Amino acid sequence: MDDLLIHCSEEHPQIRLVLLHGWGADASDLMPLGESLARGSGLALECLALNAPLPHPAGFGRQWYGLFPAQWADVPQAVNQLKERLEAIDQQQIPLSRTVLLGFSQGGAMALDVGCQLPLAGIIACSAYPHPHWQPRTERPPVVLIHGRDDDVVPVEAQTELAEQLGGESETCQLITFSGGHTIPETTQPLMVQALQSWLKPISQAP
Repeated sequence: MDDLLIHCSEEHPQIRLVLLHGWGADASDLMPLGESLARGSGLALECLALNAPLPHPAGFGRQWYGLFPAQWADVPQAVNQLKERLEAIDQQQIPLSRTVLLGFSQGGAMALDVGCQLPLAGIIACSAYPHPHWQPRTERPPVVLIHGRDDDVVPVEAQTELAEQLGGESETCQLITFSGGHTIPETTQPLMVQALQSWLKPISQAP
């Protein structure tokens, strides 16, 4: 399995953005978004896109665990495996505290489940949903939830449920909705850039 694709906006990046694709896609799917965020943020940012470990049943693409029907019993193993992969990434130059997880759909659910267990700079979850019996820790990274009001794959009510489990909308739980379906529109990118900039000030500017 190809672990990742890398894009460095700087020779010596200080920040890492880890991208987790949705069900049936692969690591290349979110790289254009990652590259756009890297350019727009002006940060010394490394994009790292992970492939889900399992082949998709259609014969192309990947999955973090089976869906349709959902194999919820496999979620704990998938979460633990992803957590171990993130902890195994070289952190000498870029620690977890300067890492952001960005996931879409199934990847968004994984980003929230795993990310709330790690000392990350932040989590961006697009069109995400909560795993059954998920209980995020009280001490967790800040989260941005982005969801289409007309999403017919993961209904926008999933965003409301996530927000409730995260303690409600607050400075550390931002809700963004847009007019559209199961996608990540360009109009949401400036909001993602704002989050990255607020969480990941350059080291020279950090208090």
